[in-house]
Amino acid sequence: MSEQQLTGRLYGVGLGPGDPSLMTIRAVEVIAEADVIAYHSARHGRSIARSIAAGHLRADHIEEALIYPVTTESTDHPGGYRGALDEFYETAAARLAAHLDAGRTVAVISEGDPLFYGSYQHMHKRLAHRYPTEVIPGVTSVSAAAARLGKPLAEADEVLTILPGTLPEEELTARLASTDTAVVMKLGRTFPTVRRAMERSGRLPEAHYVERATMSGERTERLADIDAETVPYFSVSVVPSRIADLPPATAASPDGPGEVAASAACPGEVVVVGTGPAGPLWLTPESRGALATAEDLVGYTTYLDRVPLRPGQRRHASDNKVESERAELALDLARRGRRVAVVSGGDPGVFAMATAVLEVACQSPYRAIPVRVLPGVTAANAAAARAGAPLGHDYAVISLSDRLKPWEVIAERLHAAAGADLALALYNPGSRSRTWQVGKARELLLEHRAPDTPVILARDIGGPEESVRTVHLADLDPHQVDMRTLLIVGSSQTQAVRRDDGTEIVWTPRRYPEA
Repeated sequence: MSEQQLTGRLYGVGLGPGDPSLMTIRAVEVIAEADVIAYHSARHGRSIARSIAAGHLRADHIEEALIYPVTTESTDHPGGYRGALDEFYETAAARLAAHLDAGRTVAVISEGDPLFYGSYQHMHKRLAHRYPTEVIPGVTSVSAAAARLGKPLAEADEVLTILPGTLPEEELTARLASTDTAVVMKLGRTFPTVRRAMERSGRLPEAHYVERATMSGERTERLADIDAETVPYFSVSVVPSRIADLPPATAASPDGPGEVAASAACPGEVVVVGTGPAGPLWLTPESRGALATAEDLVGYTTYLDRVPLRPGQRRHASDNKVESERAELALDLARRGRRVAVVSGGDPGVFAMATAVLEVACQSPYRAIPVRVLPGVTAANAAAARAGAPLGHDYAVISLSDRLKPWEVIAERLHAAAGADLALALYNPGSRSRTWQVGKARELLLEHRAPDTPVILARDIGGPEESVRTVHLADLDPHQVDMRTLLIVGSSQTQAVRRDDGTEIVWTPRRYPEA
């Protein structure tokens, strides 16, 4: 008989969330066939996994109780908490390997699913490459919690995020704010942190608490009502599908204000959201969360098109030149109790919608309406990152558009910034109706800068037509600049260097020479 035939088989067996009747037929079959039943437990020796499978254990089963040396991070092990666990896993794996080498079939049983935050996975990574192995999936506590709540976890294009409560509070907050639906595992002592993260991310009103789903002592309540002192480790928090709570016929509205009912769920507010220069990769978690929770989206059509359609939301699109009207619409909706997100490109406070909204919000009909501004990646920083670090020292940001201020003011500011030897980020350099400003700006800047000063032409950064080119100031061609282009003009210290791989980077030293 070959050595392979003498070797035992390893099984990772998922038992489901706790109710023995939720074990799969395959799990029951494997336990019946196994020679050795292994399970993890804390020092008290009571194993939840064993209690679930107890009705299927035989008197002649060899039982291997794998008892954790620590259950908190307090330990005097020289390698600390991680060192103590690694040593335990190695010892436990060696115990199971001895049975497998003797030709015995070993079933490592675990509650839930073996490869979903399961103890079995530590045996799997140490043994599966050495022995024939099969993993039997089980119903997870996530699915059990949703079932006991009677709340769908995710519907349509919603994204479900599963988080361990052991994450830092800031990380939990960011992830909860940016996802559609969520489940937070491993509560217990982490519950106060999880609750604060829920509150800070605005998800607390939606959050549910499930304790010991399908087990004896099961409890389900609103998370906001839970006493932290009563929370065991075997509990989860669920932020379920928003779509599922909508009436069946509700869908995303076509563009246009339509008839909007007042919301009774919470007081109205306006959040001005910066979406970055283009696409979801530039969106912050906070902004993503604000867009997801808004009942109404207001914005320039191009920017609204970046935001995914969500059932139940109404979208109010308009032309780029009606900022005040757009701001007034948003504030009117909020005054009627709606949660409104004003969608802005880049950073809303940099030549964008925040100023327009705040200007209207300071007028008497709207002064009581809450207004928040959420930052976004502005075009200057996005373009600079693509080019290298041309804004690595002091710099000025100037719009070349003379639609809202006279050209004389722009020219005066260009003179002052160039005379101070600041690098420049020039927004709104040209359009179909403004074709001469770039040429005038080049002439003015050449009075202060050398002809070979690096100028970056960054077009459609983050978009499908992105291009980044560097030219000398004297060679700047106004015909190659449009409204989708941002210009960065270097200072006297800015360097443009071609590296060995052929790429050119532009950077401005942080240290400035002494006079």
